[in-house]
Amino acid sequence: MDKRLLGRPPMVRGKRDKKIDVRFTSDEFELILKLEKTLGISKADLIRSRILTGSDRVIINAEQLIGSLDLLGTEMGRVGNNINQLARYGNALNGQGILSVVVAERFNILLLNYQDLQKRLEVLLRRMIRLAGK
Repeated sequence: MDKRLLGRPPMVRGKRDKKIDVRFTSDEFELILKLEKTLGISKADLIRSRILTGSDRVIINAEQLIGSLDLLGTEMGRVGNNINQLARYGNALNGQGILSVVVAERFNILLLNYQDLQKRLEVLLRRMIRLAGK
């Protein structure tokens, strides 16, 4: 009998040939051991399932996100203040009868653009909150 025919046939697909070395603190490792014992699966299978389940989700840096949202809120507030100042100035000019129609129309166009951007931002923030909740 030929020796090549004995034993397990070679794997064609699904062979795990890549390795990642990871270090854990004592507390983290204890948690992994508890989960391993509770779930009855190996550490490798536990870590593999935890990482790869939902792997299509994007991992974000929450600190950077909050900082960016804070800056965005600040800028939106500044823009709102600028719009208010321009509206007051326009009303003052209109009261004196020297407000240009072109300036008023341009202000209205810019205000509509701002409102559209604000609505789109609200939609994006709601979508982001929904995704974070999943």
